[in-house]
Amino acid sequence: MVDEIFRSYGITPFPRDYSEAMAYVPYQSNNPRMYSVPHGFETGTLFPALDKPFYGEKCMEEMKND
Repeated sequence: MVDEIFRSYGITPFPRDYSEAMAYVPYQSNNPRMYSVPHGFETGTLFPALDKPFYGEKCMEEMKND
């Protein structure tokens, strides 16, 4: 459905000119899948598509092993 909207309006999920260092959130569907409210509080978002945990300690472990 989202692809149909992009085609009908002549738009793409990403802007023509975007900076590589800038965050960008693409268009989302009208009825996205959602976590339960308690799980959303635990993860920091209600939307699984936006659930991107940061593992800072894991990165530091990998740097120590190099």
